[in-house]
Amino acid sequence: MSSIKLPWTLSLKITLFEFIVNACRRSNGTVNRPLCNFFDRIAPTSKTPQNGVATSDVAVDSSRNLWFRLFTPTTIPKGGDELGSLPIIIYFHGGGFAFLSAGSIVYDEWCRRVARELQAVVVSVNYRLAPEHQFPCQYEDGMDALKFLDNNLEELPINVNPKWCFLAGDSAGGNLAHHVAVKAGEYNFTNLKMLGLISLQPFFGGEERTESEIKNDRNPLLSLDFTDWYWKVFLPNGSNRDHPAANVFGPKSSADVIPDTFPATLLFVGGLDLLKDWQMKYYEGLKKAGKEVYLVEDPKAFHCSFMYKEFPEYNLFVKEIEDFMLKQMKWTINN
Repeated sequence: MSSIKLPWTLSLKITLFEFIVNACRRSNGTVNRPLCNFFDRIAPTSKTPQNGVATSDVAVDSSRNLWFRLFTPTTIPKGGDELGSLPIIIYFHGGGFAFLSAGSIVYDEWCRRVARELQAVVVSVNYRLAPEHQFPCQYEDGMDALKFLDNNLEELPINVNPKWCFLAGDSAGGNLAHHVAVKAGEYNFTNLKMLGLISLQPFFGGEERTESEIKNDRNPLLSLDFTDWYWKVFLPNGSNRDHPAANVFGPKSSADVIPDTFPATLLFVGGLDLLKDWQMKYYEGLKKAGKEVYLVEDPKAFHCSFMYKEFPEYNLFVKEIEDFMLKQMKWTINN
């Protein structure tokens, strides 16, 4: 176990999550889904605002369990235009492509805070999970959710601005958000405009064992045993971790992997995250491709620590997202 000092409540949450994941995943690359569903607490929706946020679920394609949870704040927007427009954050949850959902209580609580504190409408996408559904199902679900929103704006609050759309995700959801951003850049939307990508300690990797993977292997929430298993159940059979889904700028990726239309990116990296080196390779790859990318590195952050209010730097983390969004929104107003 890690030597990182955590509040006992946070330590308990993390220990419980790690226990559940280990209980549900099998060495043969399968998941005990009934047991997983038993442990995965699902938060109910509430059309009556709770702590300033109302929620509802919207079906996209019931045949593949593709839907999203809509989080609508009741507060006055920051940086909005004279009509009080709200930006949209299309969010993809983490869980190694294999666990959790848009309704999981941990993500319901997190997206409620995001909607309230950033004064944005959050669309949290529920996508298909591995190993039952491997690459590229998750990317297809994410893109199809965008197309659905583009064609069904009536599902969103009337005071949203579809031209202020941000993609976001943590861990595996950060990986998903990146690949959806690539797909979105090659699609002509009628209403939506992707202003930015908010990448929260995204899950990237490769065959190489990096220094941070070895050094931070025993830190909270993620280990090499976990990451290797996640890639095994997600990637196509016969693939290794240099597959372009995992190693975006790796030896198997094309030279034009990032389209010209790729949005401005805010990237969060934790100094105690075993994925740190892969995230930095991603940052350097975006810079080399000539993309607008902003790096926020917290030397004390472990994997996905930003989701916990007990984490000391939580407020600074939220402020960085707010500043990034306001900058991109104001740019559209002035240009």
